[in-house]
Amino acid sequence: MSMFFRTTIATALVAGGLGLAALPASAQPGGQGCVSPPGMNYMICNGQRVPKPGNRVATTDGGWREESKQGNCIVVREKTATGEFKESRRCD
Repeated sequence: MSMFFRTTIATALVAGGLGLAALPASAQPGGQGCVSPPGMNYMICNGQRVPKPGNRVATTDGGWREESKQGNCIVVREKTATGEFKESRRCD
C-alpha cells in the first residue's frame, strides 16, 4: 500500500471517530450511560440535563397534551393553540 492511501485511511478513521464523539447526549442511541434521578422529568447524560422522552401528544392546531405520574397521582398538562395552559391532577 502506498503512503498516500495509508494517510487517507487514517485521516478518514480519525474524522469518523471525532464525528461520533461530537454527537449530543440526546442523540445517542437508547440513552446509554444516562441516569434519571427519582421523581424527576430529566436524565443526566455526560454531566448535562437532558429531557426524558415524554408522552407529549401534539394536536393539529398547535396545542399539546401530556400525562405524567407523580406518586399515586396522574398529572395532566394541556396547552391549547391559543396559549391557554391547564394542569389537572387525578389521584386514584
